[in-house]
Amino acid sequence: MHKLLFATFNRHKQEEAAAILAPVITLISPSEVNYKDSPEENADTVEGNALIKARHGYEQCGLPCFADDTALEVMQLNGAPGVHSARFAGLDHDDKANRQKLLAELSTFDQPHVARFRTVIAYIDPKGEEHLFEGIVEGRIINEERGTNGFGYDALFVPDGYSTTFAEMTDIEKNFVSHRARALAQFKSFLLQ
Repeated sequence: MHKLLFATFNRHKQEEAAAILAPVITLISPSEVNYKDSPEENADTVEGNALIKARHGYEQCGLPCFADDTALEVMQLNGAPGVHSARFAGLDHDDKANRQKLLAELSTFDQPHVARFRTVIAYIDPKGEEHLFEGIVEGRIINEERGTNGFGYDALFVPDGYSTTFAEMTDIEKNFVSHRARALAQFKSFLLQ
């Protein structure tokens, strides 16, 4: 059984990771180890931001630690919002504002709005060595929000091979196909080796 700090304050991410990594890995939440502040995510890539967060958690708490960063990349927008996905509508954003800005920017383009979600997990092991794992899911952005589950851009994203958005899927369905699930599956396999 591995016990690892997941350096995130995002409850949705914690729940997704716990469901996918159980029962092999027990997550330590930031509140359990007095991890109180997030570092500034100022890298130009999702890999860089994931490493910033993982290094910060490892240095603060001295525990094996992982963190993730995710980008929604829309081809008609040259890969935007990309590394700025979480703050696409500005620093004082919320998920709804980000979705509204995305729809506004896509309103002059014809469907389909080809897109992909990409998650990178950065893990710092007990020896301080760094490892990266990536999960990608291809799909499209639709013109209206559908569904109430999930978070972020889930109500707008339909993965290839499906007719439902991530927000219309159950947690089990989403955890079977999502970008984060794919990155976490690679991470879990690595830890089991």
